[in-house]
Amino acid sequence: MHIINQIYKASILSKLSLLVIACTMLLALFAEAIIPDKTVDANSMILELGAKAPGFTKTVFKIPVQKNIVKRTALSKFWYGEDAQWTYIPYNNLCFAENELLLVHYIDDTLEDTLKINYSTILPTSKWALRSTDKQAYILNQHTVTIHYLLGSDKYGRDILSRLVLGSRVSLAVGIISVVLTLLLGITFGMLAGYFGGTIDKIIQFIISIIWSIPTLLLVFAITLSIGKGFWQLFIAIGCSMWVSTARLIRGHVMSLKQNDYITAAKALGLSNWRIMYHHLLPNCSSIILVMAASNFASAILVEAGLSFLGIGIQAPQSSWGLMIKEQYNLIITDKAILALLPGFAIMLLVYAFHILGNTLRDLMDVKQN
Repeated sequence: MHIINQIYKASILSKLSLLVIACTMLLALFAEAIIPDKTVDANSMILELGAKAPGFTKTVFKIPVQKNIVKRTALSKFWYGEDAQWTYIPYNNLCFAENELLLVHYIDDTLEDTLKINYSTILPTSKWALRSTDKQAYILNQHTVTIHYLLGSDKYGRDILSRLVLGSRVSLAVGIISVVLTLLLGITFGMLAGYFGGTIDKIIQFIISIIWSIPTLLLVFAITLSIGKGFWQLFIAIGCSMWVSTARLIRGHVMSLKQNDYITAAKALGLSNWRIMYHHLLPNCSSIILVMAASNFASAILVEAGLSFLGIGIQAPQSSWGLMIKEQYNLIITDKAILALLPGFAIMLLVYAFHILGNTLRDLMDVKQN
């Protein structure tokens, strides 16, 4: 909390970066309560309404899905959403005939056709005794709805706003878990190499040099292809490829710290090596750890987006900002380029916020400047 107060008292950019990160976390946490499309993965497709510009509105007729709907608990709905219960048919006009509905089906701005829908497919048995006008009123009330695409729709007719918000969950989850793995490996190997030196240091430095010589993206490719594509595999791949920079910094810092008098005194008192490392060296590396965590968080988001764009990261129908760019990039040369640019702006804004946060932490914890 003290660090957050210090960041908030820093520059305007620092305050804005903290605000962006906090808002993104809140959006990710309460995504299903906020987004318009509350189905699982916001995967409600209306192919006729694909690639529509922001602000597009259309009235649709909804028909119950002919399958068993899984009943979810309130907690499950809050986090995952609910299974699709309706099939949506966009229409331009409708009229009623005896025991059937005539729907002027909207295909695109230039095409339409007529669909006939029998009352038996949409009316429950209890409503058959109603008068004809009451049946029609019931159908209009229960089966017609207007869909608003505030940020437009993707090429499959899914709401971009919903998938953009859900994509923040993936970016933050990849960042958090990858940073935890990165710090665990980096701190462990860096501390061992810097404290013990000698053969242990040479072995760890040799491992670091090998990993350092391989481009991060290629190393992530190799790990991903060896353990498989998917959500959890992505965390492992990114975390296991980004720890070397943390390990090198921790090693150098520990090598300078262990020359101090308080470490010599701790050894003279007979304290174990593990206690010295955990209680005396690790707390003094906290500034480096915090700065590296912020930097690695931004890098992990970029790597995840790149992998998803290339098709070996998050897999459809899950929502990821990189995957959204892959699905929409062909619109970049059309008048609907904004549909492809929106997830790119989201990545840029969040990564920039974490970089500003990392720079602020570095300045606040730099003893020479303070």
